[in-house]
Amino acid sequence: MRASERTNVVPKTLGVLGLLLLALPLNLAVTAVALLRSALVATPRTAAARPRTIMVSGGKMTKALQLARSFHAAGHRVILIESRKYRFTGHRFSRAVDRFYTVPKPQSPGYADALLAIVRSENVDVYVPVCSPVASYFDALAKPRLEPYCEVLHGDADMIAALDDKYEFSALAASLGLTVPDAHRICDPRQVEDFDFSAARPPYILKSIPYDPVHRLDLTTLPRPSRAETAAFARSKPISAATPWIMQGLVRGREYCAHSTVRDGRVQVYCCCESSAFQVNYQMADKPEIEAWVRGFVEPLKLTGQFSFDFIQAGDGRVYAIECNPRAHSAITMFHDHPGLARAYLDDDAPAIEPAPGSRPTYWIYHELWRLATEPGKRLARLKVILRGQDAIFDWADPLPFLMVHHLQIPWLLAGNLLRRKDWIRIDFNIGKLVEPDGD
Repeated sequence: MRASERTNVVPKTLGVLGLLLLALPLNLAVTAVALLRSALVATPRTAAARPRTIMVSGGKMTKALQLARSFHAAGHRVILIESRKYRFTGHRFSRAVDRFYTVPKPQSPGYADALLAIVRSENVDVYVPVCSPVASYFDALAKPRLEPYCEVLHGDADMIAALDDKYEFSALAASLGLTVPDAHRICDPRQVEDFDFSAARPPYILKSIPYDPVHRLDLTTLPRPSRAETAAFARSKPISAATPWIMQGLVRGREYCAHSTVRDGRVQVYCCCESSAFQVNYQMADKPEIEAWVRGFVEPLKLTGQFSFDFIQAGDGRVYAIECNPRAHSAITMFHDHPGLARAYLDDDAPAIEPAPGSRPTYWIYHELWRLATEPGKRLARLKVILRGQDAIFDWADPLPFLMVHHLQIPWLLAGNLLRRKDWIRIDFNIGKLVEPDGD
């Protein structure tokens, strides 16, 4: 980091810490009222016919909190885990969490051993990974170690690797007769420079195949106005044989995302919503053509696990799958009021579910407040989102996660970056982290 960048990160970080401190008294008051309310008004909890111990990873992310709450409400015991960096996740304070553990980073040699030790000591019945992009493959590698002791609701390593590879996923979907954009694996910038765009159907975009939190938002189209500009743009990206990219045909239309929880090819949980590059609003969209695409993919492959897909629906109505993320999607928060989510995750004979009709859309209030402050022309729209929706973290019966995410988890991460003079791009309250250059 250059000296000027080290200087700039200090006022930015101190400013955000100051704003969070200003909000603390109000949040303390709301939390106190909620705790008093929950002490006086009992929260219904189902007595499970077969109570199980469920281990949920990704403890910093809202989707892990949602699953923990759903499993708890259905009468199950929940073990929440997360890496040491995020040990102060606010979700560990949820009434839905019975025990919290830290584990090594997924790529660490001792990761699978740490998972196994928890599974054995806590008599875990089912492991539900809530993966980061990095963790999904390592959870798949750990699966054979854990399966003698518990069920693992996750795919096998070979399939996870293929689905996480944007090019391999595209080729696999095409082999099933499903619609995907034209795609080319790029391992050297010269492949872009030498590509014959005149014989193809441009425009194209470049995307990193390994998860890249910074470059993933760049939708610059190719080719550029001149061959030299095209070459320069390709060379500006960290493309190599070790870090391959995909050059993918750009489909213009409306973006959607879909989450599916699948057991042996049977879709148990399904939801779909409009999407964007930085997604922090979720409302169910009725798109039977997207659901048909998802079923046309997971059923013949007999997949098991959680699978999220990004789609674009072109003007002619055809849907194109852009990529697959073989892990839970934050859209799972749309099931915040659905009593059947736990059973749909855990039982083969459970009825398939979608978000309940009339369920309030989910949002994250601090993101909405930031938009209210920075987008004056859209204030009415943002207010409608808040009034008509449901904060994905706050729950009157379980208020501590909301307080601790905003006043422990995020401030702790900000303070750490401040001490190291490490820059960050934005705060993502949804996944409970700072988006950083070369971050996790």
